[in-house]
Amino acid sequence: MTADTSDPVPPDGSNARPGCDPPRYVRVALDVPIAPWFDYLAPPRREVAVGPGDWVVVPWGRGRKVGIVMGLSDSPGVAAERIRPIVGRLDEAPPAPPGWLELVDFAARYYHRHPGEVMMPAVPKLLRTPPSARARKESVFARARRRFPAPGGGFAAGDGASPGAVPDDPPALTPAQAAALAAIERSDGFEAFLLHGVTGSGKTEVYLRFMERCLATSPTAQVLVLVPEIALTPQLADRIRRRFPREPIAVLHSGLPEGERAANWLTVADGRARILVGTRLSVLAPVPGLAGIVVDEEHDPSYKQQEGVHYSARDLAVMLARQRAIPVVLGSATPCAETWHAARSGRYRLLSLPERASGAPTPRVDVVAVGRDLPPDGLAAPARAAIEEVLAAGGQAMVFLNRRGYAPVLACGQCGWLSRCGDCSAYRVLHRWRAARPGAPRFRLVCHHCGGEQAVPRECPSCGDADLKPLGRGTQRLEEALAQSFPGARIARLDRDVARRRGAAQAMLDAVHGGEVDLLVGTQMLAKGHDFRRLRLVVVADPDGALFAADFRAPERLFATLMQVAGRAGRFAHDGRVIVQTRFPGEPLFAALAAHDFEGFADRLLAERRDAGLPPFGYQALLRAEAATAGDALGLLGAAREALLAILAERPDLGAQVRCFDPVPMPLARLAGRERAQLPVESGSRPALHRALAVWQPVLEGLGGRARWQLEVDPSEI
Repeated sequence: MTADTSDPVPPDGSNARPGCDPPRYVRVALDVPIAPWFDYLAPPRREVAVGPGDWVVVPWGRGRKVGIVMGLSDSPGVAAERIRPIVGRLDEAPPAPPGWLELVDFAARYYHRHPGEVMMPAVPKLLRTPPSARARKESVFARARRRFPAPGGGFAAGDGASPGAVPDDPPALTPAQAAALAAIERSDGFEAFLLHGVTGSGKTEVYLRFMERCLATSPTAQVLVLVPEIALTPQLADRIRRRFPREPIAVLHSGLPEGERAANWLTVADGRARILVGTRLSVLAPVPGLAGIVVDEEHDPSYKQQEGVHYSARDLAVMLARQRAIPVVLGSATPCAETWHAARSGRYRLLSLPERASGAPTPRVDVVAVGRDLPPDGLAAPARAAIEEVLAAGGQAMVFLNRRGYAPVLACGQCGWLSRCGDCSAYRVLHRWRAARPGAPRFRLVCHHCGGEQAVPRECPSCGDADLKPLGRGTQRLEEALAQSFPGARIARLDRDVARRRGAAQAMLDAVHGGEVDLLVGTQMLAKGHDFRRLRLVVVADPDGALFAADFRAPERLFATLMQVAGRAGRFAHDGRVIVQTRFPGEPLFAALAAHDFEGFADRLLAERRDAGLPPFGYQALLRAEAATAGDALGLLGAAREALLAILAERPDLGAQVRCFDPVPMPLARLAGRERAQLPVESGSRPALHRALAVWQPVLEGLGGRARWQLEVDPSEI
């Protein structure tokens, strides 16, 4: 860090020093919700130069914070005597490039938040912490520069790049892949492409060829590749390393150790890493030489941030490409409604891969009607027979159940007691536990929302009856039952509980690819991105719960999940099969699934959305409030609604286009002991909605009371 300038302010409040230049003030963005920036006194130019994009340490209350300089001024925005000097400039991190600040500014305006709230949470924790542990931080920067080469220069030793390695030979392109790639290569400047391909159609190969083209434009060119989940990052990063072994590659996601994440972030920011592979937070990484962007599985809801600023990484990726005048490729077998509409209307270029690259046909999909009385393994007779046939032939089968744990609820058959969570409007799920010592309890009750745990009661807390029984089945119970139904099969399970143990998910996937697993059991973690070459059969055990969810996006997400999981079957065989067990076989969604008719399903969905004025034909914002009591949460939203109605009444141009609804409890009304409610706002005009929100925001900031609130633009769940 350069120059500790924490000299005391002169008693006359002038901030001037005898014989020095006139005072200058820096506007610093910090991760606080109360103002876009804060004024501080800059050090004299002869001591240290501070400019826009520089990282600085500033006093904040009795402590210090790291922020970014947004601009300079000759006059402060507040009384000069209240302004303190910056502590110093951080020289370890490269200045934020103008392109990054431009994206942050857009995101702050679009999501109605302050710039510091957007940029700082995306920065690794070690870099936004004042450098009190100096040696620790220096080791991070030293490791980053040791692992990666200078931009355009030679190669460094370690896991950054392998200069002598030979790239994997690219496979021959199918005609559809070649046509898609040719269309992308003809683009000049910004263009958004939707690469719509069935599972197994070779979208990744198109990504790799596109990346090759981008990297060839300049020795300092960089590429950003976004993936929706941490679990998908290693396999895609490994495939990219095999194709580009001589290029430094960085990986970013929240599951990395802090030191590694900081080192990788730095190597991207100063141009040393030419390829960045990461989850949604990577879209807010400064990539100075950005030449192209890939968004894999663009439909995935994981691209929407659910804490802090609720941004969409997919949408910001498109805006980033527009700002940098570069192409962006959005890939999916089941594009989201907004993206599909953009492609249908011509705003995005639609590129189709209608067939599997291996030449194998899409799997046959059978919809099987089932009743409530199923055996313990949850399999109907046709599904059990199909699994036996596949296993006897030496193939692999998968049973998909998007419900982790042992059973969704523990119940008393005598009085009807259920294992409700005391802090949430939900049930505590029965989980089979890995006993820490012999004789320890094998089960616990866990809330999947607040994380609260408790021991399984020996008797009913309500009536004292000892006959407590699990209701329904999760992946743990399904795995146990399948082991009894197929005693000779080697069974493996993958869900979030398994993935929580470091390295366990990758070890399980390696076992599957190595032929050491016959029968897979898992949640949506198995549904996408995996290339199981021996998998011939997928059984979807119980998809019905999502058919009747309150959220209007639920059918779209269910169809996408089922299409994705169905696409795992028979990717390299001609006898791939999918069996979907349901109590509602007449649902049109299942008919579209059986016909592999995404276009028909999506076009009907868009027609319904158009009639209802829902996205992408309408625009939404959601004001959420939480408090100790429901009355406090609803009371704040009621006051907010009255304020908005007054604004709309004063502005006829907005009142005619913006609708404000009544506040209501959220679907999960109680979470971690806090009561939650929401207030929807809608409009057929995006500009009108944002103008109304901009006027409403200062009023919201002035609301008092005992409730906390948050405004979300383009909410992913209502």
